[in-house]
Amino acid sequence: MINKLRSLIKPLMKSLIAAGLVLTLVFSQTGDALAARSGGRIGGGSFRAPSRGYSAPSNGGGYNRGYGGGYGGGFSSPFFFLPFMFGGGGGSLFSLMIMVAVGGYLLQTFKRVTGGDSMEGGDVYNPQVSIAQIQVGLLADARNVQSKLDQLATTVNAETASGRMHLLQETSLELLRHPEYWTYGKTSTQQAKLDRAEAVFNQLSLAERGKFTTETLSKVNNQLRQADTNAVLNSTGELATAEQERAEYIIVTLIVAATRSIQLPKINGDADLRQALQMLGSLDGSAIVAVEAIWTPQANGDALTTDDIHTHYPDLKLV
Repeated sequence: MINKLRSLIKPLMKSLIAAGLVLTLVFSQTGDALAARSGGRIGGGSFRAPSRGYSAPSNGGGYNRGYGGGYGGGFSSPFFFLPFMFGGGGGSLFSLMIMVAVGGYLLQTFKRVTGGDSMEGGDVYNPQVSIAQIQVGLLADARNVQSKLDQLATTVNAETASGRMHLLQETSLELLRHPEYWTYGKTSTQQAKLDRAEAVFNQLSLAERGKFTTETLSKVNNQLRQADTNAVLNSTGELATAEQERAEYIIVTLIVAATRSIQLPKINGDADLRQALQMLGSLDGSAIVAVEAIWTPQANGDALTTDDIHTHYPDLKLV
């Protein structure tokens, strides 16, 4: 009886082991296919509030807050013109000086009351910031776009206003020049006060960087870090040859924070994508608080598969 049971159980166990091996193989291959790969990143900017600009103390003590140094004197003081009102002076010149003094004082008072020149650091020191993001999915043949981004990483200093504008313009322009490679697109825009904008910006950046395994090229805070880009990473993050990888797509992401209002169109076709890229690329450099360009893959010969796109970029729209 026991022997019969053993003879029945043995084939069953073999079948279960075989099934387990098959399932393990299937899921491990799927995991490899869906894994992120190499990536590059260029960026810079400052979310510091503008200086309140206190000047040196006057002879009478205290701070000069920009409206005549207090009540001690100056054209902005309401007491400046009292001597003239009571016979201390006259003539057209003095009348003009009185009018200038009164007008200046009233203007400064109006600004303080309405918050336009708040001494407590109101909206002047915590302005509204637009944080915009655009993603472009390209066919893997767009290697010249990758090369352009690699070049920008070695030449651009995005810690300067001119460098940030150059990075944004050149990246937008390179994408606009190659609509034949466009396959996917997505835009998003949100508003935040300056004291919260950096957290929103960093959250968007980290979400994109978390989609690839290794940052093979990075230039942030004007610090260049570069891995061996001649070597290709396979989908598990290990070194591989280009033939082992199935090249399909490249994703380029631009994140911009600006003190100008940005309203990017939703992507429903290539016309919307073109308009969004033109809008970002034409931003005034003085308005750009921070900018970051992120692309994956970055290593030579590496590319995303269709499964990668569906898993990590489900919100992308076909264009």
